Amino acid sequence: MTSILKTLSALFSDSKSEINMPSAKPAEENNMPSTNQEPVSSTAEEPTAENFSEPPAQRRIIQAPVLVESLGEGQASEKVFIKAEPAENGDQCKLMVNRSLFAGYSWFFKDFESAAGSPLAEKIFSSDLVDTLLIHNSTAIVTKFGGKMQGDWLPLAKELGQIIREVLESGSPLLSDDIIKNLPPEEQVRKDIQKVIDTEVNPGVAAHGGKIVLTSVTGNSVTIQMGGGCQGCSAADLTLKQGIHSSFRKAVPYVGAIYDETDHAAGMNPYYS
Repeated sequence: MTSILKTLSALFSDSKSEINMPSAKPAEENNMPSTNQEPVSSTAEEPTAENFSEPPAQRRIIQAPVLVESLGEGQASEKVFIKAEPAENGDQCKLMVNRSLFAGYSWFFKDFESAAGSPLAEKIFSSDLVDTLLIHNSTAIVTKFGGKMQGDWLPLAKELGQIIREVLESGSPLLSDDIIKNLPPEEQVRKDIQKVIDTEVNPGVAAHGGKIVLTSVTGNSVTIQMGGGCQGCSAADLTLKQGIHSSFRKAVPYVGAIYDETDHAAGMNPYYS
């Protein structure tokens, strides 16, 4: 009897030890890092001085659509976007469109009569406030009667933006065929404008120690730079618009945009303000 009890006791004792052994493994597993708490070394390098010199990884940022998109050749936008940008002095407003209006060239419309045959210009001049219109690449630059005295550009800019949008969406031609067909070569534009500068403009501004230089010609658009007494002169804007512009357009009627790249703030003329 005693031997039987000892045998049973031994069996139960062995069985208890076998049951407890597996319980030790979970204890070891509990000491190991879980999937939710992985050490930094398992997913990324330890920070070092060398790592800090490297730029941080870029994050994915979702941006809102921009107002004006840059479209390449062959691309089309489902919607016409227009951004208005009045000049700082308030004398004109630039309307930037995400469509081409006159690619590579420009054209100046001095009044309603000059817009005849050009649907876009005719529509823009239907506004009583519009004085002049310059179309260049994908921009339309407008001046209005009364200039700065007419106040806020916003109402007129909205009206003109809607006109441009309607004409573009209609699919009709924007400019007169006569304008497009009669544009001269770029070299001819350069030659004719340079002649006006040499024979009319520079002799006139030389009396004030000034000089005008033709810096570039693109299509029928020209860029000039004022030097000498004209640079920094308080009357430079008047000279440019009433003198240089008038001379250029009278002698070379097919010239389009006329830009001034002079840094007037750097001028040494004492009359600059």
